[in-house]
Amino acid sequence: MLGQLLRTLNPAALKAVSGDVFGRIYEYFLTQFADQKAHDGGEFFTPISLVSLIAHVLDPERGIVFDLACGSGGMFVQSARTVEEQGQSPTKQLTFRGLEKNPTTIRLAKMNLAVHGLEGDIRQAITYYEDPHELLGKADYVMANPPFNVDEIDADKVKTDPRLPFGLPSVNKKGKVGNGNYIWISYFYSYLNERGRAGFVMSSQASSAGGGEAVLRQKLVETGDVDLMIAIRSNFFYTRTVPCELWFLNRTKPAEYRDKVLMLDARNIYRKVTRKIYDFSPEQQQNLLAIVWLYRGETERYLDLLHDYLGRVVDEGQGCFEADTDTGATVQPLPDYTASIGELISAMRPFLDTLPDDSPPAEVLRELTQSRETFDADVERFQDAVASATAQFDLTEVRNKALVALTQDFTPLADSSRDLVKQTDLIYKLATRLIDTCEQSGSAKDSDLWRPRDINRARKAADQARQDAVTELKQVRYCWRQAHWLTERFPDAALRDVPGLVKLVDRAEIEANDWSLTPGRYVGVAPEEVDEDFDFEEALREIHVELEDLNVDAVMLAERIKRNFQELGV
Repeated sequence: MLGQLLRTLNPAALKAVSGDVFGRIYEYFLTQFADQKAHDGGEFFTPISLVSLIAHVLDPERGIVFDLACGSGGMFVQSARTVEEQGQSPTKQLTFRGLEKNPTTIRLAKMNLAVHGLEGDIRQAITYYEDPHELLGKADYVMANPPFNVDEIDADKVKTDPRLPFGLPSVNKKGKVGNGNYIWISYFYSYLNERGRAGFVMSSQASSAGGGEAVLRQKLVETGDVDLMIAIRSNFFYTRTVPCELWFLNRTKPAEYRDKVLMLDARNIYRKVTRKIYDFSPEQQQNLLAIVWLYRGETERYLDLLHDYLGRVVDEGQGCFEADTDTGATVQPLPDYTASIGELISAMRPFLDTLPDDSPPAEVLRELTQSRETFDADVERFQDAVASATAQFDLTEVRNKALVALTQDFTPLADSSRDLVKQTDLIYKLATRLIDTCEQSGSAKDSDLWRPRDINRARKAADQARQDAVTELKQVRYCWRQAHWLTERFPDAALRDVPGLVKLVDRAEIEANDWSLTPGRYVGVAPEEVDEDFDFEEALREIHVELEDLNVDAVMLAERIKRNFQELGV
C-alpha cells in the first residue's frame, strides 16, 4: 500500500518541496483520522498545536524522551523537530521510549516515526500495572497526553507501586481509584531523573480537585518541582470540547523559583480553524514561548523573536510590491491589482464611452475614478514608508529599548496597510457596482459593445488580484501586532504580572487557595480591549462557513435518522 501511494504521488511536485514532506502528509492523515472519530473516538491523537507547545516549552536537547501513553507518537515527532531547529540531529541526541495499550495504535506510532526518519522502542503495556522499560528515575524528559478521569484502576494492584511517591488518591467502595489523574501525574514525576523535566496534558479538573487529590497536589507543590501551568480553552481536541491544562515539572528549577509557579492563562489565545476546532497560530505559540523565555531569563531569545517580527513587517511591506512565490515566480500584488482594475474598466470602456454624463453608470464611474486616484497616491506613499522603514530596521540594534521604539515607529505603517485593505476592497466593490449598474440601468446587455464574457473574465481576475493584495497587506499589520502584543505587555523585556494572562505565584498564595494550580484563579481578568482591526466582512464570512457546516451536519443527521427508521421498519 505504501509503495502504491508513493507511486501515485507526483514525483515532480515532491522534488519541488523541501523538508519533512512525507511526515507532514502522514500527520495530515492522522488528523483526518482523528477528526472522523475513528479508533476509540480518536482519543489517541493529541492536536499538533498542543504537542508542539509542550515540546518547545520542554526544549529537549539530549537524553531519553519517555511517553507513557504515546498514542500515534506525536510527542516524539515534535521533540525531534525542536532538536532540528537547534541545528542538531534528533537521532543522535534523543532516545525515544513509549508505552501504549492498543496494538493498532502502536503500528500507527511506528509508522509515524518511520516517515519522519526516527526510531523508538514502543511497547504494548497497560501503564497502570506494567513498567516494561524500567525507567523509574531515569528519564530526561517525560511527555504525555493520558486518558482523563479514569475510574477503573485497581487500588490493590498499584498501592505499593514505587512510581507513586505521594501515595494513592481516594479509593472508592469498589476498591478502585476514584480518579486516575494523579496516578498519571505521580508516574510522570517518578520517571524523571535528577535533571528531568516533564510536560503533559491534563484534565482541567485535576488542578483544583479536592479530597485525596488535593493532598497529593500539596505534596507535589511542596517538592518545588512544579514549574509552569498553562490553561487551554475548549475545542482544541478533535473529539472533545473540554478545556484542559498543560502541566510542566522541572527537577532542576533555579533556587529563586523553588517556591514559585508560573501561571499562564492562554484561554483567550487561539485561532479558529473550523466551527468546532481551535488551535494556536505559529505566532501565538511563539508569543506564549516568549513569556516562558522571560521567566527563564532567556532574554536574547525574546529579543530575537521581537526583532524577527519587525523584520517581517518590512519584508511583508516589500512583498506588497514584489515577492517570490513557492514555485519561483515573481508576483507584484499591489501593482497587479491596480492593473487588473484597469483591465476591467478597459473591457467596459467601449460601452461606457457611449453613455451620457448624467447616467447612473457615469456617476459610479466618476466615484470609481476618484477612489482609484486616491488609492494610487496612498499606495505610492505606502511604498515610500516601506522603504523608509526598511532603512530604519537595518540600522536598529537588537536591544530592547531600540526594538520597543521601532515597534512604536512602525505604527503608522501598520495603520496604512490596514487602510489600504479597506481601499482595495472599496475599489473592487465600485467596479462590480459599475458592472451591475450598466446592466440594470444602462441597458448594457442590449448593446453589442458590452461583452459579458470578457468582462466576467476581467472581473474574476480583478477579484483574485484583490484577494492576493489584501492577503499581503494584512500580513504587514499582523506581524506588527505580534511585536506590539509583546512590547505592550513586557516593555522592559522582563517577566511581569499581566492581568488575565500571567502571574508568578509563590507557595504561600497557592496554599491560601487550597493548593490550587488553576491559572485563572491567580491571573485575574484582563481589561476589555477594543478590537480596532475587527473585520465585519470576515466575520460574516465565518458565519457563512459555520452555516454551511451546520447545513452539512443537518443533512447527515437527516440521512442517519432516515436509515434508522428504515432498519426499524417504521
